[in-house]
Amino acid sequence: MADPNPETYAIVEASGQQFWLQPNRYYDLDRLQAAVDETVTLDNVLLVKDSKGTTVGQPYVKDASVSLKVMDHRRGPKVIVYKMRPKKKTRRKNGHRQELTRVMVESISVGGKAIS
Repeated sequence: MADPNPETYAIVEASGQQFWLQPNRYYDLDRLQAAVDETVTLDNVLLVKDSKGTTVGQPYVKDASVSLKVMDHRRGPKVIVYKMRPKKKTRRKNGHRQELTRVMVESISVGGKAIS
C-alpha cells in the first residue's frame, strides 16, 4: 500500500520520548508490553500534519491516535560505559543493551477517521 500523501506525519509521546511517525514505516521504541503481531494504540499525539494542514495539541490533539503493529522484540546496539578516576586506580567497565520493540505505523487517525 503506497502512502497517498508523503507529507502526512504525527508527533507522539511514547516511553518518555517524542517520536516523529509517518505511515507505513517502522520505528524502534522502548520495550512495549505487547505480543508480536498485536496492535497498540498511542493516544498521546502532540501534533498531526496532513493534506488539510497542521493541528497542534495543547498539549495533546483531541481525539487523535496512532495505530502501531508490533513487528518484533529486539535489543539495541551494545553501549560500553567506562568510568575511570585518574591517579586513583579506580576503573569500572559496564555494558548495556537497550530492550526495544520494533513497530510498524499502520494508521494515523483524528476524530475517529484515518487520515493515512
